[in-house]
Amino acid sequence: MKIFKSIKMVEIKAVQKVSLLDYPGKVSAIIFLGGCNFRCPFCYNVDIVLNPEKIVSIDEKIVLEFLKKRKKFLDGVCITGGEPTIHKDLPEFIRKIKALGLLVKLDTNGYEPEMLKKLLDKKLIDYVAMDIKTSLNKERYSKAAGINVDLSRIKKSIDLIRKSKVDYEFRTTVVPGLVNENDLIEIARALKGSKRYVLQQFLNDKKMIDKRFNKVKPYPQKVLEKFLKLVQPFFKEVELRA
Repeated sequence: MKIFKSIKMVEIKAVQKVSLLDYPGKVSAIIFLGGCNFRCPFCYNVDIVLNPEKIVSIDEKIVLEFLKKRKKFLDGVCITGGEPTIHKDLPEFIRKIKALGLLVKLDTNGYEPEMLKKLLDKKLIDYVAMDIKTSLNKERYSKAAGINVDLSRIKKSIDLIRKSKVDYEFRTTVVPGLVNENDLIEIARALKGSKRYVLQQFLNDKKMIDKRFNKVKPYPQKVLEKFLKLVQPFFKEVELRA
């Protein structure tokens, strides 16, 4: 299976014109970039991750022109994927968005700490949301990410985000079989004192990379609420998202 390590050009595969949910407290557009360095079995952006070359890329100029026309109605842009940080030209693309006066939120799996550091150092992002797949145990994290994970890269990104002045959140999709109560306690201990931690409900109603996960039943709401109470003492803010 081909895994994208880096992509020279920023390959825009889709644009959602408006969202009230993806950038907390802001009205944003969402830009989806193709390719990913993970193969999370529960991921439902299957074509964007596995077959980005089969999706026609949207010209950057068209996207920037759209944002220019909509900047009076938008607070910012959420850049997601796939995994945005595998795109080497990401800083320059974000710089063009920032020139329009828009805020930029980055969604990332944290596996490219060098790119993340560059974006933070150059003050190109205003909000970063990093996915924490499960407890920081190599075997479990590799299973959740779908590749043989170098945990030092994840930990470096966590450290960069926590030490930055950028608004941020860490978030975990609570997938039965990949994330349990013990995992969440270990995550909470590892991230203790972080500003914001979000638990996201696992949904099995879309095509996923590993079709077996369509048969996995999400945790009941009461269980999620129990999980939230367990991790609450470790963070300044916690949130449960459907």
